[in-house]
Amino acid sequence: MMREKTAFSMSGFLALAGLLGMIGVSVYGVVQAVHRTELGTPTISVGPAVGAALLFLLAVIGLAGFFTVNPNEGQVLQLFGRYAGTVKTTGLRWSNPFYRKHRMSLRVRNFESARLKVNDLDGNPIEIAAVVVWRVIDTAEAAFHVDDYAQFVHVQSEAALRNLATRYPYDAHDDALVSLRGHTATIADHLQKEIQDRLTQAGAAVVEARITHLAYAPEIAQAMLQRQQAGAIIAARQRIVEGAVGMVEMALAMLSKRDVVKLDEERKAAMVSNLLVVLCGERATQPVVNTGTIYQ
Repeated sequence: MMREKTAFSMSGFLALAGLLGMIGVSVYGVVQAVHRTELGTPTISVGPAVGAALLFLLAVIGLAGFFTVNPNEGQVLQLFGRYAGTVKTTGLRWSNPFYRKHRMSLRVRNFESARLKVNDLDGNPIEIAAVVVWRVIDTAEAAFHVDDYAQFVHVQSEAALRNLATRYPYDAHDDALVSLRGHTATIADHLQKEIQDRLTQAGAAVVEARITHLAYAPEIAQAMLQRQQAGAIIAARQRIVEGAVGMVEMALAMLSKRDVVKLDEERKAAMVSNLLVVLCGERATQPVVNTGTIYQ
């Protein structure tokens, strides 16, 4: 695995001063290499002139070594196809003029996936989309391990989202079961880990991943809505019945404890029936006044 390393570079201003000095020295050398004979004919000393020309040529070639590094950015350097390192020091920099330089952003990025149509754990077709926040942390892996690291992040994120949707139900009436709709924080953590596992070789880190759209597919949306409503009604009825039974038990216990009235089993059953009708009914009950005895 190729890992990021720091490439050689120096301050561009110091390098610029040095190269300008080399150019000045080379010009001075050429001037000093020109002599005039007694007859006034100019002659050039070959040795000093060639040295000055070579020095000037090196200075001109060295000018190609300048580059700038912006904040939250890296310059990936290559020498004849070989990875030489990455420069992250901001400002004007200078390095080997034969290095090939590739600019790579280290800023935080985000994108929203398309609305994917998948089947959840129960086999129900759903639509799901997510937003992924990520950044490059290893420029060498991002540049050389994958062909297009940005496209790689998009494709792998959607693949991870599809895989996540198939592992959980859309909704669950049992609070102990993790569902896509009912446990958003847990699902977001699982999605982030799922995407990160796929992006390790691309030198990218997932900052955050959250579901932005979640719904049943249009062809079953109405039926699933009725199912949800029925489930909610059943759950509410269950709570009502549990509460009503508790209240009936408390009423019978208090009547017996305080010796308000003595009821046989038949009268207790009738009282329980009446109380449950009153407590569990959807509409207000109409009382019936008994002007006779308790048995008539």
